[in-house]
Amino acid sequence: MAIKLLEDLPGVGPATAEKLREAGFNTIEALAVASPGELVACADVGESTAAKIIAGAREAADIGGFETGDQVLERRKRVGKVTTGSKSLNELLGGGMETQSILELYGEFGCGKTQIAHQMAVNVQLPIEMGGMNGSAIIIDTENTFRPERIEQMVKGLPPAPDGQDWDPKEFLGHIHVARAFNSNHQILLAEEGALELAEKLRETEKPVRLLVVDSVTAHFRAEYVGRGTLANRQQKLNKHLHDLMRFSDLNNALILITNQVMAKPDTFFGDPTKPVGGHVLGHTATFRVYLRKSKGEKRIARLVDSPNLPDGEAVFSVTTEGLRD
Repeated sequence: MAIKLLEDLPGVGPATAEKLREAGFNTIEALAVASPGELVACADVGESTAAKIIAGAREAADIGGFETGDQVLERRKRVGKVTTGSKSLNELLGGGMETQSILELYGEFGCGKTQIAHQMAVNVQLPIEMGGMNGSAIIIDTENTFRPERIEQMVKGLPPAPDGQDWDPKEFLGHIHVARAFNSNHQILLAEEGALELAEKLRETEKPVRLLVVDSVTAHFRAEYVGRGTLANRQQKLNKHLHDLMRFSDLNNALILITNQVMAKPDTFFGDPTKPVGGHVLGHTATFRVYLRKSKGEKRIARLVDSPNLPDGEAVFSVTTEGLRD
């Protein structure tokens, strides 16, 4: 029998199911990728019961075992690529930004991180034949930088629709769900529960969630955890937050786009003294890392610093009133 409800899992009664749902575990898949410690903390169950629940969920969701390379290749055919609006930037990223991954943009202020985030929230809604994913976007805004007027300008700058109709900026804005995060705990909660609930609600609609933006991922952590003594605690929380985002991308076939601030390394005598915040935790978790810097006028330079399957390289693009262009 196919298990669809949490109550059908071994060791889960109505009361436990209720507690699990309150903690954000609304689906069998979400439970299958949880750790026993998380369930012990949120559902008041013992360690052995938690392990039994997770094992049952893994079996029901059919995840967690070994697969052969060709099965992985088959599954990766579901991965979508979202166009950036710039040919050279698309080429650098192997055809666009891909779902089921975390893409990190870092660079100094004014280098175009937030502009790219706005553009992707528009482009992800485009039909597949135009390089979109026919999906909705969620934006967790930590620095109060989301501007609906900018979305309107970008929608007006889109190439014509396949059916010849004009794009409606209001419709695009209706599929972008924005939450302002007021501190790091609120930010973690929005990713862990709010975004998952919203994605669950929109899963069966014609615009499921295909993009989650966190702009910027480190601002609150940087402001709240000051001094060396708080570093271990900060990195631990940041690590958990990033793994919540990774889980979201796997469950929803979504692209996670995070922007990151930089710090200056004054002891650097050669090369670029800017370095992304977040240390190794962020460096190892992001699937793709892109370093942005300003050039003359509207021009920006993107450098692919890290990727599992693409060569390092650079692309030049422009940030115009209409959006990202070559």
